[in-house]
Formats: sequence, structure tokens, C-alpha cells
Amino acid sequence: MAMPKQVRIVEVGPRDGLQAEPRTVPTEDKVALIHRLADAGIPAVEAGAFVSPKWVPQMADSEAVLNAIERRPGTVYPVLVPNMKGFERARAANVTEIATFSAASETFSQKNTNCSIAESLDRAAPVCEAGLAAGMRVRGYVSCALGCPYEREVDSDKVADLAGKLLAMGCYEISLGDTIGIGTPAKAHNMLQAVANEVPIEQLAVHFHDTYGQALANILACLELGVATIDSAVAGLGGCPYAPGAAGNVATEDVLYMLDGLNIETGIDFAAVVAAGQFICDTLGRTSTSKAAQAFLAKAA
Repeated sequence: MAMPKQVRIVEVGPRDGLQAEPRTVPTEDKVALIHRLADAGIPAVEAGAFVSPKWVPQMADSEAVLNAIERRPGTVYPVLVPNMKGFERARAANVTEIATFSAASETFSQKNTNCSIAESLDRAAPVCEAGLAAGMRVRGYVSCALGCPYEREVDSDKVADLAGKLLAMGCYEISLGDTIGIGTPAKAHNMLQAVANEVPIEQLAVHFHDTYGQALANILACLELGVATIDSAVAGLGGCPYAPGAAGNVATEDVLYMLDGLNIETGIDFAAVVAAGQFICDTLGRTSTSKAAQAFLAKAA
């Protein structure tokens, strides 16, 4: 299959990125970051997670964030919703898109959500049903699609089966996550091919972490199979609190630079994303992991 001519970026920095950062970001700075990313032309910006503040304290202010953002026409602001309690909170915040999730590893599922894979699907089903009934779009996440921090190897057929079940629940798109960044291009290619037997390629997205520096190569391998949606985080924010040693998400700036070199359209202002990354890094007191952003800023200086 030919590479797509246009790619949709789902910016996960304000949610998947910040939830793994050790320093809690003030609500007003989260709102400012989301505004900057949306103004840069990113079509989907994850704005929060309606999860237990006991387990994910960085997302405790998600209601306040959703109520404070000025929603840009043409941009969606999805939130993560693990159960019906989270769904009710999302509905009260006038959310139009939610995401549910499961893991392709039994051990990771138990560590991450204190339930089995089957139980995670039992939790997801009513969330999907309620979201669709409320007129929301529902997205699905599959964690550990290329490996698990506890079980290591993950069977691609298990990933495909899980993705198919989320599709059957009404998810319009399934995002396949290399949660610990252990994948390589060949593994990513083979996993995606297996999943595409269950879910149409146009309804699949990739979500790769960059622990071993393979994320861009893995994305390229998946683009060659026709994937046209990529999850990424500005400045390479993130990691996973339940995946020891996992690095941050692939940096949005690096993905944009690569896509531009491939003549693939995104409609996103690269310089504006770099500025957004610099803003949040200044807030966190950390350095961006994006090579493209570092080079751009050095050249500008």
C-alpha cells in the first residue's frame, strides 16, 4: 500500500505526556499549552483524563482544564475515560470525544488498572455504549502492542483480537501503543499487518514511545502500510508510571519534520509547535527531547 498523502496528528502531550511528569503543571499552564497546540493547527489535542486522582494526581484538574479551554473550531479535545464514573465526569464537562483502553498483556493490565484484559473490556463496553448514545466519538487504545515490561514478548494475534473487540464496541479508531518503546521497524510492520486483518488500516493509529530511539523508524514502517494517524507528544513529553524505564512519547516536532521530508501534508505550523514545546519545557524545568526542535532553536539563535 502507498504512503498516505496526508496524516492526522493526535497530540497526546497534555494528557499522556504530562501525567507521567514528576512535576505537576498548574491548570492555567495546561490550558495555555492546549491553546498553543490547537492554534498551531493540530486537529486533535488530548486535554485530560477522568481517572482517579489517587492514582494519576497530575490529571486531577481535568474538569477545570476542560471548562477553561476555548475550543477552536476544527479541533477536537479528547479525554481518557476508564469507566462509567469517568464518563459521567466527561459528559458534565461537555466532552465530544472520549478514549477507552485495554492492554495486550495480562500482567500490565493488572498493574495498570487492577483488572484482567477481559475485565477491562467489560469496563470499556458500557463506556463506549454511553458515549455513542450521547453523540460522542469514541477512540480505543491498545497498550503493549509491541512488548510488555513484565512479559516482554506480546503476541500480535492477541493485539489484533483486542483491537477487533474495541472496533466492535463502536470505536471509530484504534491506537496501537508501544508503551515501553521496545519495538523495531520489522516488529511494528508485522504487528500492524496482523491487526489490519481485523481492523481496516484507515481505522488504525500508531502511538510509539522512543525508549530505544526507534519510534520514527517504526512510524515510517507503518506509514508504508498506509497508516494515516500518528499519536505524538510535544517535546517528547511522557513515559508510563506503570512501565519502568519507558521513555517519553515520540516528539511531535520530530514527526512533523519527518513527514515534511516525505512530502506528507499535516496542515500544522512546525515553528508554532516548537514554541509550544519550549513553553511547556520552561514550565517543567526540563529540556525537550526533540532533536528537530533543538536544531530549529539553535539555528534561530
